[in-house]
Amino acid sequence: MKPLPGKDQEWTDHVNDFMIYLRLERSLSDNTRKAYLGDVCRFLNHLVKNTAAGSSVVRPGNIKGKDIESFLKEIADSSASPRTQARMLSGLNAFFRFLAMEKRIPANPCSSVGAPRTGRRLPVVLSLQEIESMLETVDLSLPEGHRNKSIIEILYGCGLRVSEMTGLTFSQMFPDQGFIRVIGKGDKQRLVPVGTHALKALEQYYPWRNSLKITPAFEDYVFLNRYGRPLTRNMVFLIIRRQAALAGIKKTISPHTFRHSFATHLIENGADLRVVQEMLGHSSILTTEIYTHLDASFWQQSILNHHPRP
Repeated sequence: MKPLPGKDQEWTDHVNDFMIYLRLERSLSDNTRKAYLGDVCRFLNHLVKNTAAGSSVVRPGNIKGKDIESFLKEIADSSASPRTQARMLSGLNAFFRFLAMEKRIPANPCSSVGAPRTGRRLPVVLSLQEIESMLETVDLSLPEGHRNKSIIEILYGCGLRVSEMTGLTFSQMFPDQGFIRVIGKGDKQRLVPVGTHALKALEQYYPWRNSLKITPAFEDYVFLNRYGRPLTRNMVFLIIRRQAALAGIKKTISPHTFRHSFATHLIENGADLRVVQEMLGHSSILTTEIYTHLDASFWQQSILNHHPRP
């Protein structure tokens, strides 16, 4: 990695080792590691900017809680949301916790810093009618039409993250047994049932896919672009946003919206929370519990809509 702001070799060495730790021991994704790196670099930029000319940047072992609080205030003053502030504090906390664990600093300076109150924001969820509307508005006369339809069917029918969908390979597919093997965060694997609607959409997509000039390295990938290469996350975002617009959906959605919808609809229809946790690949059931709040919100609105004296 290039030297960090201030050209301080001690900081650079610590951050390099932290990145190795996140990759090898924590098995975190590239995107997560980049987010942590961005948080640390932004904090170091703050330190450099507030260091007197001719002075050295504060050493890692001399960072105090007040330095973290000063950084968070700067972030807040730049109109960053409480959620963004909390995420950056989480990134710094992970970094300094690593240094303390390695005994490179005496203590984690983030321990005394309170996280900004973010509240609990419920995710956007599509109704079944909205999902069906998106499927119906896919133009199947286009070469990639059946691919786009099968993307929606897989995202919703299996509750996949967009990275899990773009990385899906034929060696992970077991259509005769009715499930797929998903490789999630930290390379954790789980088995997810795949329904007949998704399998039918995939079967209709395969002829176009197989007509492409596929790069040998990508022959096992299920979802490809017209050049025979795996779809990018951004491409999937564009496909979903375009289909939502064509379906007249005003909600701000992303591929992850289908994952939220998948979980919410399961719980609304009586699925056990532990089962939904396994299907989503959540390490903690506390993460899955957000969908019970969505379910409660659904029933509350339903009652208010139908009660004679709301």
